[in-house]
Amino acid sequence: MVVIVIMLQLGNWQLSRAREKESRQEQLDLRSRQPAVALPAVPVKFEDMQYRHIEASGVYVPEHTIYLDNKIYQGVAGYHIITPLRIGASSMHVLVNRGWVAADRDRSKLPQVSTPEGPVAVSGVAASATQKTLELSDELVSGQVWENLDLERYRTVTGLTLQPVMILQQDDIKDGLARQWTRPDSGASRNLGYAFQWFAMAFAVSIIYLVLSVKRERSESK
Repeated sequence: MVVIVIMLQLGNWQLSRAREKESRQEQLDLRSRQPAVALPAVPVKFEDMQYRHIEASGVYVPEHTIYLDNKIYQGVAGYHIITPLRIGASSMHVLVNRGWVAADRDRSKLPQVSTPEGPVAVSGVAASATQKTLELSDELVSGQVWENLDLERYRTVTGLTLQPVMILQQDDIKDGLARQWTRPDSGASRNLGYAFQWFAMAFAVSIIYLVLSVKRERSESK
């Protein structure tokens, strides 16, 4: 009985986690439908900007462009092109994920990507500036090619002042980069699956307990 109670409590806890994630996802969905906001030159909080449509004006800093490796688009391996944008005339920058480009068969050759010169206006969705995936080697940074993007590491390497968000660019420009962003799932379905497993195990233990109890009573009555 103690085991059954513990399993039911774990199932209920997973249900509460799912409700929390669904509630948070609803808030983010509402935020994504709000009008675009201009990204200021003063630091912002990531939590206030996540999934919002944002705009930023300034100048790209192409010498600090990185190629974020191991990005798959329509079954083809490639890179995400990340370039910092200096906001206005300030010292504040924001990273812009400009899109995906296919990798060359010769991985030692990087695809050529042109960067607009002069003042530009960028619009897109605010996402986390830290992008981590599977680490294929201990060498996380190799020139312009990075396996993972860690905001603090990027700040250290470049010396730039950065906003805590990254813009997933959505501008319709002909630069050869693919921009079809998929927003991650809330993860509530996983918690619902765990809850179902706990409740199923509690049900199974209950059946086993009842069967053994009936057998014991029958053996004692003989």
